[in-house]
Amino acid sequence: MRRTVVLNVAGLSRSLLGEQTPCLNALASSSALIRPICPAVTCSMQATYLTGKLPTEHGIVGNGWYFRDLSEIFFWRQSNRLIQGDKIWHAGRNRDASFSCANSFWWYNMASDADWSVTPRPVYCADGRKLPDCYTAPSQLRRQFTKSFGSFPLFRFWGPATSIAASQWIAAAARALEEQFQPTLQLVYLPHLDYVLQKAGPHGSLGKDLRELDTLCGTLVDFFFSRACRVIMLSE
Repeated sequence: MRRTVVLNVAGLSRSLLGEQTPCLNALASSSALIRPICPAVTCSMQATYLTGKLPTEHGIVGNGWYFRDLSEIFFWRQSNRLIQGDKIWHAGRNRDASFSCANSFWWYNMASDADWSVTPRPVYCADGRKLPDCYTAPSQLRRQFTKSFGSFPLFRFWGPATSIAASQWIAAAARALEEQFQPTLQLVYLPHLDYVLQKAGPHGSLGKDLRELDTLCGTLVDFFFSRACRVIMLSE
């Protein structure tokens, strides 16, 4: 089975491609349109990509929803057990017992039976502080990645301080997983544009952010090509 990497570049669309994105333009030369589901938000779309099912079937009806048993609304839950149905790595294992999967920051990545998982997970202190950190499975990867790349820059991942630093950290972790384990399938989430598009608005300037993302994607694609991996890039 050919080893494959799926890069989920949040917020990327054809309308953003241009002179700032030469690497992405090259990839777009052999592309197809994806008809989005409703709602076309990160958690629902990623769950559909993982299962091949619609939200009515896999249960992820948004980035958050009303939990009837608790009478509360919760956003950005993280347990993989919330996704109903088999995931793509289950189908892979059914075809080939040696199939393996690394999930680098696609959502619902805790309590997962993927072979390797890395996902944001802050530390909530007793005094009310929220410290940047990540969750990994196996757990020793957290220490390894923190030592190699520093603490995961959570506040650069989402929010007003968003920067390319979070996607760069994720890309570094994805390269490390490839070098260490050579998974059959690796899922990589690059979130940079997601909040940037909200900050800039429909008429804002995205030139710097597009250049940074294009450079990162180009470097990552070249790396995986050099490892004889097929690369699929998609968005949500």
